Amino acid sequence: MQRTWAIIERELRRFRRSPTLIVVSLVFPLVQLIVLGYAFGGNVKHLKVGVVDLDGSVPAVQIREMAGAIAANARTFDTISYSEEGQALADLRNGVLNGVLTIPPDFSRRLLARENPHVALIEDNTDTFVSSTLGATLTSLVGAYNQPSIRAARMTGEATLDVVEVYPYVPYIQYLLPGSIVMSIFMMVMIGGGIIFIDDKARGLHEGYLVTPITKFELIAGFNLSGTIKAVLAGAVLMTVGSLIAGIPDPFAPLRILRLLTVIVITAFALISMMFLLMVRVTDPLVPRATFGVLNTLLYFPSGAVYPQQGFPAWMQGIAAVDPFTYAVHAFKSLLLKNTGFQAITFDLLFLIGFSAITMGAATLLFRRTL
Repeated sequence: MQRTWAIIERELRRFRRSPTLIVVSLVFPLVQLIVLGYAFGGNVKHLKVGVVDLDGSVPAVQIREMAGAIAANARTFDTISYSEEGQALADLRNGVLNGVLTIPPDFSRRLLARENPHVALIEDNTDTFVSSTLGATLTSLVGAYNQPSIRAARMTGEATLDVVEVYPYVPYIQYLLPGSIVMSIFMMVMIGGGIIFIDDKARGLHEGYLVTPITKFELIAGFNLSGTIKAVLAGAVLMTVGSLIAGIPDPFAPLRILRLLTVIVITAFALISMMFLLMVRVTDPLVPRATFGVLNTLLYFPSGAVYPQQGFPAWMQGIAAVDPFTYAVHAFKSLLLKNTGFQAITFDLLFLIGFSAITMGAATLLFRRTL
């Protein structure tokens, strides 16, 4: 029993000497509870809906006013007016809008003639949570519009909402694929970058680097590039296998593969740069293993990989705004689910490139050429 207690005492002393590990171990369950609790099931708000009024008459204005009332009160969506449908549809395909509400030019004439006029909701159905929320909200709007108190008594025709889906049906496995690709890149970054880096320091392998004339920037760049290569291989494999399993249409189109590989490379470099910034001053090999659990939760779930960000509380949307996962997941969704071009993901790529430059520069400044 004395020898057993000696082992217990040694492990407790070792744990006590790592305050970071203690904090992470205690905080992780709380962080996971809070983030996962708010990541699913929130009310989706502030979707972007383009309104194209091709009629311009009083009945059409009433529909626009009712949509504006929803935007001001329930805040399920925000309305953006468009003068012509082509630009609205282009913004829908590029991810600027979640849906387009179109009022046809013959709406008021058909209403007065009691011919049951139609309005159209053209929606981005690659996100089933968003599309179902939009469809239900605007169906309720049209139902309320048809009440006698809303329209003049002589307008007895009832309006009908036609829902038009821009893309073919998107199974949930396809919806999860972009987040899975980013997660595979991150897992390789953790294993092939962070953990190996700390283990090498713990085993004294970095002593060989410190006696050479190599600069700090060259050393960090070498670590980052080698980690990027490994992460790119992981992302490319999952992209290929996952596309086949999920049934992505035409997964081997050359232009699509080129765009996807570009996003994979930039994402891998951004995540490996972030990882070295977090690990550059760490010496305890147990710290990264405990930290990665927290990072998985904080980066993956707020990114919108499993549930739309519009359903998150404000503080969680703040995390998503600076989370590199957010922009990588959005880029992969645009390319895999919508088959868009670089125009739709320009901001995502610029953010990831800027994020890489900042984190790599900070890691270089913090790196110490000492044991």
